[in-house]
Amino acid sequence: MKIDAEMVQRWLDAYTHAWMTYDPDEIAALFTDDAQYRWHPWDEGEDVARGRSHIVAAWRENRDPTGTYRGEYRPLLVKDSMAIAVGVSSYYTDQTQRELKRGYHNLWVLHFTDEGQ
Repeated sequence: MKIDAEMVQRWLDAYTHAWMTYDPDEIAALFTDDAQYRWHPWDEGEDVARGRSHIVAAWRENRDPTGTYRGEYRPLLVKDSMAIAVGVSSYYTDQTQRELKRGYHNLWVLHFTDEGQ
């Protein structure tokens, strides 16, 4: 699989959908068995989810209430198997999404396998 901006956008869209649904199969499909997931750039040690099963469990353990999350992300740079993505994660007080509880401007460094994980 060619790692290009279109492929990265598909991955980001799948990530957003998986975050909204917390479907374990959708989450697992995003990551390799040896993936590392950090919620913050300073995360180290126990704060890093290591491996597909740990990432799935961590996502499902810390769920946002249904309908309170919206994410919009796009690739900024893609080179070989690495991508830099930017976007906004918005968390609302309830499902109406009228009142923003907190928002984050994201800059992600993503490393992909040839299979697009």
